[in-house]
Amino acid sequence: MKKHLYNTNNTKKIPVGILGATGTVGQKFIYLLSRHPWFKISCVAASSRSAQKSYSEAVQGRWVENISIPKLLKNLTVYNINTDIDTISEKVNLLFSAVSMDKTAVRKLEEKYAEKGIPVVSCNSAHRWTEDVPMIIPEVNPHHLDIIEIQQKNRHWEQGFISVKPNCSIQSYVPVLHALQAFQIEKVLVSTYQAVSGAGKTLKAWPEMDDNVIPYISGEEEKSEQEPMKIWGTIKNNKIIKSKTPVISSTCIRVPVSDGHLVSVSVKFKKNPGYKEIVDAIDSFDNPLENLKLPSSPEKFLYYFENDSRPQTKLDRNLDNGMAVSIGRLRKDPVLDWKFVALSHNTIRGAAGGAVLIAELLYKKNYLSSKVLHEN
Repeated sequence: MKKHLYNTNNTKKIPVGILGATGTVGQKFIYLLSRHPWFKISCVAASSRSAQKSYSEAVQGRWVENISIPKLLKNLTVYNINTDIDTISEKVNLLFSAVSMDKTAVRKLEEKYAEKGIPVVSCNSAHRWTEDVPMIIPEVNPHHLDIIEIQQKNRHWEQGFISVKPNCSIQSYVPVLHALQAFQIEKVLVSTYQAVSGAGKTLKAWPEMDDNVIPYISGEEEKSEQEPMKIWGTIKNNKIIKSKTPVISSTCIRVPVSDGHLVSVSVKFKKNPGYKEIVDAIDSFDNPLENLKLPSSPEKFLYYFENDSRPQTKLDRNLDNGMAVSIGRLRKDPVLDWKFVALSHNTIRGAAGGAVLIAELLYKKNYLSSKVLHEN
């Protein structure tokens, strides 16, 4: 496991901003980007409630990270995401979007920044079903970045564009299923056990979750069933056509855990593999990011545990700095073919960390403009 998340040897960094910087995911961006070797936070923005305050004032009483606010960011002025668009756009080469607003409002807001020539990497769901917006898990469908050129032509944007990460609930099982695609997956049953941070809350601030499980999370089951279809889709006729297979049925449950989404998965294959074939496919997953040396990329993407008591949320959610997916309890399923348990960190791999990894991939693939770089 890496001792430090990033190597900070680079002397120049790309200026980036965070929309929704005061929320739970926005704070995670602050944590992840504060020492990033390629990106430097030069702008933070939020709603009118926080605008014109210093960042430390804006998050007073709401800071949920286990580290203190980085000193260099405490006094940054928080801009208004809606009224300071021109000012924000002048300060950054790239924006991370973690705003909490109505979907229609989010779509319009992200498009306004893209119109200004700013690439937007979004954690929001507003543009996930826009046909020419790529929804990326970098290790699974990096080729979907090819749609960006089409998106720009469709909207007459020269440099700006929008890319999104998928819902946190699918991060722990879609990569595993992707590693098993050679066996032709037909049906999948998924039960997710999702942490309270996925709702933007903490255990302390959500007393209703104490000694409790809530068997319903609004919108999650549809996302868990349908978003993988776009991830596995193909670019055709200037849009992403979603895959028709496999069929996925999901149940999404909120559990009293701070961070980490655990899933139980049962799978039906057309070519039913053996135990060793499945484990070998997971262990030998061909990671397309392998040679790109992206700072946020885990040393190993998929980990398989032979120990039946793993993965465990508390023990394994931070595997490889929260960017790895862990798998265990592979056994035969009497109804389908095989079943297993998997785990990912929902606010790192599933949210801010996944978005930062997308941005690193965009940088390596030359999708980011080269305006004036900020010195360290």
